[in-house]
Amino acid sequence: MSKERILIVEDDKNISKLVKYNLEKAGFKCAVTITGEEALESLDKEPVDLIILDIMLPEMDGLQVCKQTKQDKKLSAVPIIMLTAKGEEVDRIIGFELGADDYVVKPFSPRELVLRVKAILKRKKSQEVTKNILGAGRLIADITRHKVTVDKKEIELTLMEFKLLVTLMQRMGKAQSRDKLLDDVWDIASDVTTRTIDTHIKRLRQKLGKSGKFIETIRGIGYRFSEEG
Repeated sequence: MSKERILIVEDDKNISKLVKYNLEKAGFKCAVTITGEEALESLDKEPVDLIILDIMLPEMDGLQVCKQTKQDKKLSAVPIIMLTAKGEEVDRIIGFELGADDYVVKPFSPRELVLRVKAILKRKKSQEVTKNILGAGRLIADITRHKVTVDKKEIELTLMEFKLLVTLMQRMGKAQSRDKLLDDVWDIASDVTTRTIDTHIKRLRQKLGKSGKFIETIRGIGYRFSEEG
C-alpha cells in the first residue's frame, strides 16, 4: 500500500524538519519546499494528498499559493492546512475563504498536527467513497466496482448502459438532451445516433425493473434521472 504524500511549504528549516520528522514517523511520505513558487512547481510535477502551508513565505505568500492551488482543477480537491505564526481571526477567515481546510497556529504541538492531518485525510477518503457510490431508492451504482444492484441483486449491464446510467445519476434532477448524452457517454461516435439513446434507455428501464421509473422522459429535450422516482 502506497504512503500518502504530503507537501510541506515552510521557509523555516527547523520547523520544516520538525513537521517532516513527525509526519514520516506517522507513516507519511513528505516533500519540502521553502517558497510558494517552488511549491507550485512541485505540485505541477507530482500530485500530493495534502499540503501543509505556511502563510509568511518570501515573495509569494501562502495565501497566494492557496488561492492558485484551489483555482487549479487538478489540485482544487487537495486539502490544505495553513501553518503560521499569524493567529489573528482575520487571517484565519481569509485562509478559509480561499479554501483552506484547517488552520494551525505556531507554536504548535507536532502530535496535534499529525492528528489533524489524519482526520482530514480520513474525511477526504470518506467523501471519495461517497462520490463513487450513487444511490436512488433500492438502486445502487458502485462506480469503482462497476456494479449495479437493485434490492441487493446485481443487474447485468453493458458498458454503455452502465456509463449512461451513471451519467444520469450523477446529474440527478437535471434534464439531459440526447445530444449532450451522445457527447458525454458515446463521445460522438460516428455510428451512433440519437435513436441509440432511446434504445439504451428502454433497455435500462427494463433491466432495472421498478427502479427504471427513476429515468424520466422529458418531451422535446431528452431524459432526466428523477430525485424521487
